[in-house]
Amino acid sequence: MKPLLHFLLCFFAIVGASASQRPNIVLIVADDLGWADLACYGSDLHETPNLDRLASEGVRFTDAYSASPVCTPTRASILTGKHPARLQMTIWREAALERGNRELLEPVCRDSLPLEETTLAEVLNNNGYYCAHVGKWHLGRAGAYPQAHGFHQNIGGTLWGAPQTFFYPYNGDGYFRDWRYVPDLEPGEEGDYLTDALTDKAIEILEQESKSERPVFLNLWYYTVHTPIEGKPELVEKYENKITPDSVQKNPHYAAMVESLDENVGRVLDKIETLGLADNTLVLFTSDNGGYVNLCKLHKDILVANNFPLKSGKGSCHEGGIRVPLIIRTPSPETSAGEICDEPVISTDFFPTILSVAGLSKQSTTAVDGVDFSSLLTDTEASLPRKELYFHYPHYYSTTSPVSAIRSGDWKLIELLGEGGAVKLYDLAKDIRESNDLAETNPDQRDILLEKLHTWRSDVKAGMPEPNPANTRAKQ
Repeated sequence: MKPLLHFLLCFFAIVGASASQRPNIVLIVADDLGWADLACYGSDLHETPNLDRLASEGVRFTDAYSASPVCTPTRASILTGKHPARLQMTIWREAALERGNRELLEPVCRDSLPLEETTLAEVLNNNGYYCAHVGKWHLGRAGAYPQAHGFHQNIGGTLWGAPQTFFYPYNGDGYFRDWRYVPDLEPGEEGDYLTDALTDKAIEILEQESKSERPVFLNLWYYTVHTPIEGKPELVEKYENKITPDSVQKNPHYAAMVESLDENVGRVLDKIETLGLADNTLVLFTSDNGGYVNLCKLHKDILVANNFPLKSGKGSCHEGGIRVPLIIRTPSPETSAGEICDEPVISTDFFPTILSVAGLSKQSTTAVDGVDFSSLLTDTEASLPRKELYFHYPHYYSTTSPVSAIRSGDWKLIELLGEGGAVKLYDLAKDIRESNDLAETNPDQRDILLEKLHTWRSDVKAGMPEPNPANTRAKQ
């Protein structure tokens, strides 16, 4: 284990540094990538040599979580350090203003990140960083686009959460009901692949900013591996030939998308290296929620993803919906290269952690829900001054009804929010699959966690579902 003293010396050197000496920051977020989708996390099918290499050079987190089991809320949590429930952004943008008509009426949510919220980009921008967003945004209408939240440049980010197609020109209608496009990627050619095109733009930004004296914050949020599930044909064929009856993961189209994601992360890492920026660049890679476990719309005979050994997937507060990969490589020479950390962290933590590594902790006075976990990057056995993680998804999805959850140590409690909602309790240290409900055999532990969960929901003023009067009248 690396001496903490050396890290502190490096840290205080950064704190006193000018803007030109601050580390570059590259934050890469995949869309709907499951915890078990990378080879270094145990995938028995997907080939991810570049992300595996990043893990060997940095720290791989086994117990990292997205603040939400769906996209928009997690992305808001990353940029603000605040929990989606506190932001009143607990569902994706397109559904935020809808209440539905099921047993419970879902709470109305904000469909755009409020301009009064302080974002990571705004803090970095105010301290000399060039801030560029590339890829998926999905945090609001035009008035809340990246340019309104501290970014100098926005390529590909819109109000939509996914493209109509991953092949040029990336627009049209058909897969989704509305007509969609991905801006600022012209000129292009037939056969161009969206993940490649976004990386081309990201590399241009790195090359451009390597010639300046200011540090860069590259917010690279890929659309992949979100639906529509479209891999490059040659890679699809490769995985069709690789899959066996014993394979856990069996979708060759999804596997092809994962490989393209890995290839492009590798291109970014190689460019950082060739530009001579590796020793002064913080690289973070994660996903916005767990893998999508429904049937594939374009390939109807197969599930999109398989999060085994985790239970369920996107939309659910079971581990398959909220536990995500997280790999971080820091510019510090004291980084615990190749080490694994099992301390629980969550996407709200990125805001204070990134500012800490950049020496800018004191430059933001906004209160956040996240904690700075930069100490884990040099001492993977350290512990954080926090025991509980909270999750709140008061909405319906194919994998769940409205739900809240809390993790405290190895204990995990899930509360369904419907009438007579069930409470489930799991010991994750012994049961990562969440197959053994201990709520009845451990009532004291159940009640302690349930009270904490209810107190937290009250503190953050979490929006709650309500009984549907139409259903109530029907029952009478």
